[in-house]
Amino acid sequence: MKLSSLAIAAAILMPTAASAGISKKSAPDQIILHAWSWSFNTIAENMKAIADAGYDIVQTSPAQACYVGEEGGKALFSKRGDKNKGKWYYYYQPTDWTIGNYLLGSRDEFKVMADSAMKYNVRVIVDVLPNHTAVDHTAVLPGLDKAVGGHENLFHANGFKDITHWDDREECTTGKMGGLPDVNTENPDFQYYYLQYVNDLINLGARGFRYDTAKHIGLPSDPVDPKATRNNFWDVATGREGVKGLSLLMPDSLFIYGEVLQGRNVKELEYSQYIGQTASNLGHALRQVLEKRDFNAADIISYHHPAAPATLVTWVESHDTYCNQHESAALTDEQIRLGWVYLASRAAGTPLFFSRPDGSTRDNYWGNNLVGPRGNDEFFHPEVVAANNFRHRIA
Repeated sequence: MKLSSLAIAAAILMPTAASAGISKKSAPDQIILHAWSWSFNTIAENMKAIADAGYDIVQTSPAQACYVGEEGGKALFSKRGDKNKGKWYYYYQPTDWTIGNYLLGSRDEFKVMADSAMKYNVRVIVDVLPNHTAVDHTAVLPGLDKAVGGHENLFHANGFKDITHWDDREECTTGKMGGLPDVNTENPDFQYYYLQYVNDLINLGARGFRYDTAKHIGLPSDPVDPKATRNNFWDVATGREGVKGLSLLMPDSLFIYGEVLQGRNVKELEYSQYIGQTASNLGHALRQVLEKRDFNAADIISYHHPAAPATLVTWVESHDTYCNQHESAALTDEQIRLGWVYLASRAAGTPLFFSRPDGSTRDNYWGNNLVGPRGNDEFFHPEVVAANNFRHRIA
């Protein structure tokens, strides 16, 4: 059955999911703008536009100190021989857990952004990634090594061994992913140091977090690394327990979700006891329907997630689907808007709108190819704003 563009959104029905323990870290009546690669100053300057477009939450890219690659260039993605150097993913390579990096801005600029968000009643959530360091782990700063009792104590015993079996939970939660050495997130000294970073963000005005590679951080039921005694990172990170006399600030006021990509042997139900999760397979199915303009292109009707629908973050595309292999980058802006109407009109889930790069086209995915500036105008396109307003009126 072929469908017109407008009929697709009207025809798709959202299946129900199994009931589960609902995390307190959900925001089912709110809408996220992922201000991907916008600097803190850029987000602050556009806060009124963000609020006026109907977004309740703005998600920043990682704020911690990071690997400085390609002579500190700020290109989103450069190739050999390009005049402008840089890669967007360097801020996903921590060298320390302190606020501020060369790509997005300083600690003071983060504070200005957070103050602006408070003025417009927008919540700031920060992409955090305690799971790994930079590929070049020798770039880790001395303060971090000292805080954990020496460089060797920063990593799991298996932290430099590549994951080869992704459905093996021991490999998945203690091994090296994509060249990124795996941090010993169960080390109390690391937990204490990391929690200082998170609490500093909260003190500056952050009101939630998106945990990158969350499924690679062990749960209580997972195998324990030889360097650890128990898997309690999520208990510490969500405020269920403290570490060395320090506890998470404002645990009941924070919106926390994690990148728990669906797959074999992923413990979605156990993760749901701690954090919200990404509905990654739903996004994939929706993109298939949009791309092929065919309701039967994917079995979206029977989409299932073990966690309660209210705890899920939904998207048409994410920064990973756009950037990594460009899985979703060929979809037109019109197709993205159509999918957004579907997600924003659903009662359950927290929809996230990914801001594509400024100047991007279907032939030039990187557009003006610079970290820092605002994304393209799609986040406040009239159709997107109308969908946002509809969601708020029926919530």
